[in-house]
Amino acid sequence: MSKRIVITGLGAITPIGIGKDEFWQGLMEGRNGIDKITRFDAAEYKCQIAGEVKDFDATAYGIEKKEAHHMDRYSQFAVAAAGMAIKDAGLDLEKEDCDRIGTFVGAGIGGIETMNGQYKKLFDKGPGRISPFFIPMMIANMAAGQVSINYGLHGPSACVVTACATGSDCIGQAMRVLQRGEADVMVAGGTEASISEAAVAGFSAMKALCMDHNDDPQHASRPFDANRSGFVMGEGAGIVVLETLEHAQARGAHIYAELAGYASNADAYHITSPAPHGTYQAKCMAAAIEDAGLTAADVDYVNAHGTSTHMNDQGETEAIKTVWGEHAKDVSVSSIKSMTGHMLGAGGGVECIATVLAIENDMLPPTINYETPDEGLDLDYVPNKAKAKTVRAAISNSFGFGGHNACLVLKKFAE
Repeated sequence: MSKRIVITGLGAITPIGIGKDEFWQGLMEGRNGIDKITRFDAAEYKCQIAGEVKDFDATAYGIEKKEAHHMDRYSQFAVAAAGMAIKDAGLDLEKEDCDRIGTFVGAGIGGIETMNGQYKKLFDKGPGRISPFFIPMMIANMAAGQVSINYGLHGPSACVVTACATGSDCIGQAMRVLQRGEADVMVAGGTEASISEAAVAGFSAMKALCMDHNDDPQHASRPFDANRSGFVMGEGAGIVVLETLEHAQARGAHIYAELAGYASNADAYHITSPAPHGTYQAKCMAAAIEDAGLTAADVDYVNAHGTSTHMNDQGETEAIKTVWGEHAKDVSVSSIKSMTGHMLGAGGGVECIATVLAIENDMLPPTINYETPDEGLDLDYVPNKAKAKTVRAAISNSFGFGGHNACLVLKKFAE
């Protein structure tokens, strides 16, 4: 029999709050984290808004000032969120066998802010001015590396990069490591800090970003609403501590939820567009539910990918209808991207935390800015206000460019 895997620690850095408690309070209030970009001067950009993490100081999370200077912001987020999760889990690393604690932390893009700055130096001042830390700050695996280094974790370590499915895939693959008995504890999730000149210009050129709410950022991210017009970029990190049930119980850990199922697949359709009708998203959800030993009828809540783009929201709705059939309107669906923006590689980790807290508190975060129903998009999107509902099990969806689909199934823990 496969080992049971539980979640015992949560670390969140988001545009609506830092730390799991402030993050959860923000979700319950329907707090909006979207505003004008301050990371750089965006006055000449088609999109001038984003979900930035405000007042983040890496040194407040045990990262020395000199070391922080040698980390891209995305790695700083990862180290800080991992520290929160480890502390929240009550793990005493001096007493644990750290050869049996692993690190799976990914980023969809990595250190693009560092890349922007170093390219400017290269072209303005020449190759001799490039920092020796440029490459280790920029590469996408360095968040996982920095987490393992900062906390002395010697177990399996990897960085899964699957665009916007990254965080969920890191958590799912960490689950498999634990199920195979290769570790007792895994620190897993996603991180991203891509609110930078090149990323905003690039996503704008694709016409993926919302570009018609520069003067009204609070209403820009509106998943499933008929007037949605593109996603809003966010940043942050979501890291969880996963343990085998035996290990968690042996040390008397608080168990938030059980991570019961995981699946991933590929649309194999297009580099940016999802396959029509959400066909393979539906297959991924169904496979994750089956992996959990459940049926669709057991799942009360879907934390949707819900990007606020026409193709995603339409396809995901169709996928949910495929999986739940005539009972699709009985399952509640919400997108926290309406509040945080799309956190790219961090999204799956942060949304897993939101789903875990929904299960523990029997409360569903809302989809804010939902005002005008769209034809065919007729599910319970938990519009505008948090809702009380008993959540026996829930699924968290993440779908990335390249057709990468990843789904996590979580359920209330029971002996």
